Amino acid sequence: MKAILVEELGGLEKLVYRDHVIDPPGPGAVRINVKYAGVNFPDTLIIRGKYQFQPELPFSPGGEVAGVVREVGAGVTDFKVGDRVVAGTTAGGFAEEVNAFSFNTHHLPDEVSFKEAASVLLTHGTVIHALIDRAKLRKGETLVILGASGGVGTAAIQVGKIMGANVIACASSDAKLEFCKNAGADFLHKYSPENLKSAIKDMTGGDGADVIFDAVGGDYSEQAFRAIAPMGRHLVIGFASGSVPAIPLNLPLLKSASITGVFWGNFFRKYPDDNQSNIQELLKWVANKKLIPIIDKVYPLSTAKNALQRIENRKVMGKIILIVEE
Repeated sequence: MKAILVEELGGLEKLVYRDHVIDPPGPGAVRINVKYAGVNFPDTLIIRGKYQFQPELPFSPGGEVAGVVREVGAGVTDFKVGDRVVAGTTAGGFAEEVNAFSFNTHHLPDEVSFKEAASVLLTHGTVIHALIDRAKLRKGETLVILGASGGVGTAAIQVGKIMGANVIACASSDAKLEFCKNAGADFLHKYSPENLKSAIKDMTGGDGADVIFDAVGGDYSEQAFRAIAPMGRHLVIGFASGSVPAIPLNLPLLKSASITGVFWGNFFRKYPDDNQSNIQELLKWVANKKLIPIIDKVYPLSTAKNALQRIENRKVMGKIILIVEE
């Protein structure tokens, strides 16, 4: 089979596209013929050896796929050959075939296409875990999203609105903010670290944000946290800015607010039943058109470098996916 491979850790120039052989699926795993693969920010980290989980070389990046089950490993009873599925893989997804654990593989409703499925699992799965399990977001609360035009930010707008939140989208350009408006955001802010605190305060009538969805990090995190409401929840999703912030701990004390980590990869491994419930709810939203994935671009598998480059250049508005097989 063909695959995008990391044979040496480093930048995009290290990626190669060639034939590759993977082992049969082990116990509790399934092999999937990949139709589409999602492209996400963690893929830019794992190729450099900077992600929380690091596979052995050589490996293919790619943490989510949609396709058809080709083979099942020992002990797998929930899936059979020919099933339409979407799966989280951490790595291995930028390939024509991939092995995935059955506990993070999910049956697709007939109404959900492979293209749609590959556009929502990791981003929206992360967001549902963040807003439901970690923030316990309530209807009518104010949700501030940093980096709102990217894949996970767009997902946060959509899920936040489904849950009844008032959504403030923060992004770096007028074009990105217009995109966020079309995605459903109620309020928009073109930010810099210097004006973020005052803007959030102004847009909330001085009350502050109930929940901050922070996939950016850097200088933005502290300024946003300084505008959090009493009993607010600051969700740490990632650090797209490239800088991990250091927030003074007197701030959560004075605000009676919490800083809450969100790591979906750990969640679906340790709490697979809860994750299954979340993903089935997500797929129902897609099936009944309550949630419509917003796709930025679709690239052929062989040009995955271009897709990753678009993410690194912060040009993405919505989700990028790879087409592997029609």
